[in-house]
Amino acid sequence: MAIITNGALFYSPEVRKELAAADAVLPTLDAGNARLYRKINRPHPDITYERLIDGLIAFHEEYLGKLWVEVMLVRGLNDTAQALGDIAKVLQMIKPDAVHINLPTRPPAEAWVQPPDEEGLMRAISILGNIAEVVHPAEGDFDLGSYENVVDAVAGIITRHPMRQDELERTLVRWSPGQVIEALTDLEASGRAQIVERYGIRFWSARQAHYPDLGQSQRTIPGRNKEVKGVHG
Repeated sequence: MAIITNGALFYSPEVRKELAAADAVLPTLDAGNARLYRKINRPHPDITYERLIDGLIAFHEEYLGKLWVEVMLVRGLNDTAQALGDIAKVLQMIKPDAVHINLPTRPPAEAWVQPPDEEGLMRAISILGNIAEVVHPAEGDFDLGSYENVVDAVAGIITRHPMRQDELERTLVRWSPGQVIEALTDLEASGRAQIVERYGIRFWSARQAHYPDLGQSQRTIPGRNKEVKGVHG
């Protein structure tokens, strides 16, 4: 069992105790200082950067499983030498078992969010150390076996995060093509879903997700409305 988390509640002994049963825990650490933490992650005002880091350190001191810290790189924000150096210093205090470098490939909430270029990616791998590796978007099917209705199955996934259309098509293979087309049409017509395009790739997203000004690299398909999330989605 693996837990993906923003780590914001690790300061709580009760939360750390609950998470101790997991085989692996994957908290997010996108910034090496409070200013960037606020800009990238947009936490609740009561959640401070210091408390986040103290919680991560305390958790790893108690935890017997694998701690894999995820770092989402955003071009011009946390892929600079200074920003990466700050993250590396914090990682030295946390002492994770691995560092997973992620890229914002799904449609983000802010149109200006871009993945790092090749130079920025190589810089991150170099500065974050030999336990860091780039984790590319997962390929494969999603398990929607608990759903009997194809419409609810799709809505259940895209409510959590945008999903590429080709992923949806592979996942929905248990239903006939006619059922799939009808379901996607119903989702769009009912306002439960929207199609967003990023770098020429089509994603299905929940209607309540907001993409303010998508520009040239990311846009909603004409005729669809839009609605928000954090910086990188």
